[in-house]
Amino acid sequence: MDREQVCSLREIMEVDFVVLETALYLNTHPTDERALRLHNTYSQKLKELESIYQAKYGPLTNHEMSQCPWAYINEPWPWEFDFSLC
Repeated sequence: MDREQVCSLREIMEVDFVVLETALYLNTHPTDERALRLHNTYSQKLKELESIYQAKYGPLTNHEMSQCPWAYINEPWPWEFDFSLC
């Protein structure tokens, strides 16, 4: 796994964290327009980052389409990445 791939994955994980946390916040504050804008902005960014990553490196989850042979885990597991490269 090269530096660019590790850094891309790290960015996806960071943005995914924001999306999850804003969704949890919005569950209890559904009329907070600022939080909703933030959530929607990061949700869109996450889709874009995932699309770019998957086009270049393959699927991020096992419910994506895969070519033969099965390609979900051809790289180290997420906890095996060296994020100090970023």
